[in-house]
Amino acid sequence: MSGLRSLLIRRVRLVTDGCESTDAWILFRDGRVVGSGQGDVPEGIGADETVDARELAGRGAILTPGFVDIHGHGAGGFGYDDGVDAIRAARAVHLAHGTTRAVVSLVTAPLDALAERVRVVAHLAREDPSILGSHLEGPFLDVGHKGAHAPSLLRAPDADALDALFVAGEGTIRQVTIAPELPGGLDAVRRIVGFGAAAAVGHTDADRSFTSAAFDAGATILTHAFNAMRGLHHRETGPVGAAIADDRVTIELIADGVHVHPDVMRMLAATVPDRIALVTDAMAAAGAADGAYRLGGLAVTVREGIARLDDGGAIAGSTLTQDAALRQAIAAGMPLVAAVRALTATPASAIGRPDLGTLSPGAPADAVLLDADLRVRRVWRDGA
Repeated sequence: MSGLRSLLIRRVRLVTDGCESTDAWILFRDGRVVGSGQGDVPEGIGADETVDARELAGRGAILTPGFVDIHGHGAGGFGYDDGVDAIRAARAVHLAHGTTRAVVSLVTAPLDALAERVRVVAHLAREDPSILGSHLEGPFLDVGHKGAHAPSLLRAPDADALDALFVAGEGTIRQVTIAPELPGGLDAVRRIVGFGAAAAVGHTDADRSFTSAAFDAGATILTHAFNAMRGLHHRETGPVGAAIADDRVTIELIADGVHVHPDVMRMLAATVPDRIALVTDAMAAAGAADGAYRLGGLAVTVREGIARLDDGGAIAGSTLTQDAALRQAIAAGMPLVAAVRALTATPASAIGRPDLGTLSPGAPADAVLLDADLRVRRVWRDGA
């Protein structure tokens, strides 16, 4: 992206790295964070442009790192499975809502088609560093917890299938969701991790014990907690209980008020605030009107912002954006600092990019300016 060589943002409430600074300033130069502080900007610090955050966003102006979405399928009427132009168009919608970097999630498809989609994402990721790679949400899923995936295309994992997909990805596959109880599932978890990607437990019938075995095998993410898996029972806590008990695991949460009740969001936030990744799981209707859509070849109808399969009525992704997830999480009782971390540093670290989701010196100058109502007023990516 083109832009000014240097930018100074001043008089802002800065929230990053688990801390909050009032009346702060921050300096970007050549697409990177150079430094920050509180109060008056020291003499000698100049910039090509100075932004007064209070003038732009009001007295409650907040600056956070750019949001990082590790699980989303599209927006603006476009799905990530539909090629280069669709990915770019959908990403533009999410960028306007503060998501400066994103993993492109791909739904279940025939293996050859999925490999070609992975190649497309790999090509885009080389051109556009805001695209972090791909997330394979399928086909290695339990048919009994299929969600919005074509059951006829679901399959157990095997080495040949995984190798073909990872060869196509050329090192850009960031995450693979898998039901570890499938035949060969634990070996597949080890193979995924061996390729340098994160293995995620999801769309699964695994109990707590088997889920823990998957974590011991190297899985480090729980895909959209509570959805498409066994519930949290007081005697058999299932995948969610296993993830809460394991400090190695990042827990994805779709904070749209539909996938998970606010009471449950509040409970999870009080239990493991530093291990939640607020994801969108957004499909094409995010940032678009209600109506008829398709997700992975399946017919979906969106009414009042809720996406459901025409056949069976299962929830089919969301229409969420990450700024809306921030507002929902805070309304459910999550503190601002924790909610910002869940949109930034936690998801970035979960896919092996701890350089993102922070505004510490040396980090990419990705930032979101919000007003007191947590509405996006301006977005910077690489300082532009």
